[in-house]
Amino acid sequence: MMRLAATALMLAPLAACSGSPNNSGNLPGDADSNQPFSAIEPGDTLRFVGTEPFWGGEATGTTLLYTTVDDAAGQTITVQRFAGRGGISLSGELGGQPFDMAVAQAPCSDGMSDRTYPFTVTLKVKGELRNGCAWSGKNPYDGPENP
Repeated sequence: MMRLAATALMLAPLAACSGSPNNSGNLPGDADSNQPFSAIEPGDTLRFVGTEPFWGGEATGTTLLYTTVDDAAGQTITVQRFAGRGGISLSGELGGQPFDMAVAQAPCSDGMSDRTYPFTVTLKVKGELRNGCAWSGKNPYDGPENP
């Protein structure tokens, strides 16, 4: 439970950048809203990428595949999913160490392509804090298929 709280704190700065007002004038995931973040549903496949160092993968439900340059096949882990007001978090263990990913709705650039992604990612893995971008089938990136 403590790790979920820590991941929720990672979402707080990202929530300030999220979305556009809904019909009530509130941002999706606003503190005034009583609805959890719904742009990424449990059955959606979320794909994510990051640079410096290069990493990526995908998550569906409670299964997450994490890849790196050194491990292109990747490692599959089980994660707990939490939908907060400003995004989702995915928490588990990778190699016996905490794996905590926070995803929020805010435009994101990977800095390497001409793509704009709909979600920003903050990942804490192996004691390092990493930043990246994400997209899903319902929320695709803008830009070239093969940059």
